[in-house]
Amino acid sequence: MSINRRDFLLGGTALSLGAASSFSAFAQGAPGAFAPKPTAWRRFEVTTRMEIAEAEGQAQAWIPLPSVNEPDWIRLMGSLWTTNAANAVQVRDPRSGAEMLHAVWEKDEAKPVVEVQSRFAARDRWIDLAKPGPTPALSAKARLHYTAATRLLPTDGIVRETARKITQGARSDVDKARLLYAWIVDNTFRDPKIRGCGLGNIAYMLETGNLGGKCADLNALFVGMARASGLPARDLYGIRVAPSKFGYKSLGANSEIITKAQHCRAEVYFTGFGWFPVDPADVRKVVLEEPPGNLALADAMVVNARKTLFGAWETNWLAYNSGLDIVLPGSKGPTLEFLMYPQAETAAGRLDSLDPDAFRYTIKAAELAA
Repeated sequence: MSINRRDFLLGGTALSLGAASSFSAFAQGAPGAFAPKPTAWRRFEVTTRMEIAEAEGQAQAWIPLPSVNEPDWIRLMGSLWTTNAANAVQVRDPRSGAEMLHAVWEKDEAKPVVEVQSRFAARDRWIDLAKPGPTPALSAKARLHYTAATRLLPTDGIVRETARKITQGARSDVDKARLLYAWIVDNTFRDPKIRGCGLGNIAYMLETGNLGGKCADLNALFVGMARASGLPARDLYGIRVAPSKFGYKSLGANSEIITKAQHCRAEVYFTGFGWFPVDPADVRKVVLEEPPGNLALADAMVVNARKTLFGAWETNWLAYNSGLDIVLPGSKGPTLEFLMYPQAETAAGRLDSLDPDAFRYTIKAAELAA
């Protein structure tokens, strides 16, 4: 078995593997004020184990690695992996910066296996729009990147037309973003029949009038219309790692097994504030899934979530990357819309990343001792 280590350090203090606590030790919280604030840091370990069930010919895999490192709310502590692959290297998508482990097995390897452990520290986010401050300006290159169209995020046609109608009369970038956020909360819905987190084909959603979807659809709609309005914006693709300490059952991972807990969020850039967190998709998730289900927009828990998720996140969540249109190195398969799930291929083709039981991968989370 080969092994590769990165630092696994934060602030010069090493954490041993034995420091991971059981998931049952996470505070479950009770319904109350949904008010994330950047106070105490929490440390987590996420373990992804993949066993390719039917390795026909040469197998290879791509496991997302955390690559979002923002000192105010998420600090990466490194990743390590073990595998029987002939070659396993960390690679970085040159356009988006998304990082992944690329493992390639020998053609005669009957049981390809890889396990990746990633550690990070996070604290809740909250930005007070009444208190602008000095923030690094986006470079011209970054601004161009985060306002550009992509394959599923066009910024012309119906996307631009819809954004213009929604933001008519807005006096500032904040006004534009707030109007887009409110429109999505009011006019879309979470569709439980969508596989995974959706695809984010926003022009199709607007053209058909079918505004149902999941986080990769609804938050992509915000990002696409923000870009069409001249606002730098991006989705961050990740996974929930712990329950909500504010008692929202729908907004947390409620088991140590987080294999199906993927979630993407959105950010928009404001001068004077930097990257600003939003999550209209989670408001619609509260509407659909918060007990007893199918809540009215006027329900107190929905109203609280709607107010909070424009400017705040509870970071019981790991951000992997903000990459779109990902080309997997060495792959013979199609370009990915985004990299949020483990991926693998055999001689028979790309495996279904949204069917982890047949694919055979599991993802677990544990909180580390302070």
